[in-house]
Amino acid sequence: MKDLAIFSGKEAQTRSPSRSSQVQSPVPAQVQLVTINDEDAGQRIDNFLLRICKGVPKSHIYRVLRSGEVRVNKGRIDQTYRLAEGDIVRIPPIRIAEKAPSTAPGAEFKILLEDNHLLVIDKPAGVAVHGGSGVSYGVIEQLRAARPDAKFLELVHRLDRDTSGVLVLAKKRSALTNLHEQIRGGEPDKRYLVLVHGDWKNARQHVRLPLHKYTTPEGERRVRVQADGMESHTVFNLIQRYGPFALLEAELKTGRTHQIRVHLASSGFAIAGDDKYGDFALNRDLQKADGERVPLKRMFLHAHQITFIHPETGKSVTLNAPLPPECERFLKSLKKSAN
Repeated sequence: MKDLAIFSGKEAQTRSPSRSSQVQSPVPAQVQLVTINDEDAGQRIDNFLLRICKGVPKSHIYRVLRSGEVRVNKGRIDQTYRLAEGDIVRIPPIRIAEKAPSTAPGAEFKILLEDNHLLVIDKPAGVAVHGGSGVSYGVIEQLRAARPDAKFLELVHRLDRDTSGVLVLAKKRSALTNLHEQIRGGEPDKRYLVLVHGDWKNARQHVRLPLHKYTTPEGERRVRVQADGMESHTVFNLIQRYGPFALLEAELKTGRTHQIRVHLASSGFAIAGDDKYGDFALNRDLQKADGERVPLKRMFLHAHQITFIHPETGKSVTLNAPLPPECERFLKSLKKSAN
């Protein structure tokens, strides 16, 4: 174990304790007094400490909270205390293991919107949004590596690894909190383009099936329709038929994991290229060219539009990500095959 001076200096100071403000040199740690700014106000003290004390076990954070070593405005607080702007937080010296350098290569993605509060990108298929579950790094780690001076950068929501399209990130904590409140209130309008196999009948179809998350014996995260699952609602609009396929627009009324994929599979319509819930024999066939039809080597699910209220201006914002070229080519080849 080595001492890292994550907290150094004895004078009260105003700062946003972001990744870039953490000192990585092994010098003696000291007590620090941190003055809470508007970006960190509103957080619980335990979440605040867990975020800025990277590498410190949760058990140790809660131990120093219970012992009274962490104080706010010179008084003892419990772990549920919510920080207010101007609060002065006393943080004791904390011993942690030296942080391993990030292995994520810096990368930028096609930007749909960027300002002081938000970064909205067009995520390509095949890229995870974050590391974990066998993935070393994802979009968020690559963007942080590419923007080492960014004080704050967090995912507002997630997309499946094999889903392309609109992905929103927050550059300020206030923006993240605001957008999460909008999501909890069901306000953002998120729409996807999806290609299914089967005889889709209705121009507009509501699917309300409760969804339950579970983990397979191999440790893979899955979702199934289950009576005691979470209420889930998707609206599908028929855009165009291509022989035995149909292009749909999916409106998410709730935002459950794998919601579109499971709602469609459970309704008898496999998403082209879906390797978890789709038709595996169909997927193998689609990966090979067949006459006029070109191969499809990805899942045909694309987050093409989002509408939300901008956290700073209060105005409605609608952003679109065009269908990726490989999906456009596949649709054109289906049209040729049908003629």
